[in-house]
Amino acid sequence: MYKIENEVRVAISGKSGCGNTTVCTLLSKKLNINLVNYTFRQLAEEKGLTLAEVIQNAKNDDDYDKYVDNHQVELARQKSCVLGSRLAIWMLKEADLKVYLFADDETRAKRVFNREGGNLDEIKQFTSMRDSEDTKRYKRIYNIDNNDYNFADLIIDANNNTPEKIVELIINKLIDKKLIQIV
Repeated sequence: MYKIENEVRVAISGKSGCGNTTVCTLLSKKLNINLVNYTFRQLAEEKGLTLAEVIQNAKNDDDYDKYVDNHQVELARQKSCVLGSRLAIWMLKEADLKVYLFADDETRAKRVFNREGGNLDEIKQFTSMRDSEDTKRYKRIYNIDNNDYNFADLIIDANNNTPEKIVELIINKLIDKKLIQIV
């Protein structure tokens, strides 16, 4: 059990397949705080589109990115939370802890395959295309280079760490920063 003296906001970013959603979900449950993880996937569901369609539409319409990014920051500012998104550590400037998860392309593609099924080679191609498109859009829209995450408070190798171990590393950092206490 953990005690949070004041509000705490943890921003977690990483590319597709790094375990962002799993880690964010586990951390929010462990800390008993809100999870904010509003993504293109949720937007696609709301609009009745496929994820691929939203990604394609976003290539020509920056409003998709702006809506998702601004909406999740608005939600994160309301109360203590874990914000998980590709741009969380860049967009939520006031985050108390900024965490970046990284994993190599092979690991990420296998995780997407295990989560969603399909053809591994096609997933590798799609993931590579998505990474490239995301990087171009973030640079164009926000002047953010999502490959430059060295400013993060904690950079975690997600290739060989389980989600539980990653959560433990994040909690230890929160304790070190005196943002939470063990009770």
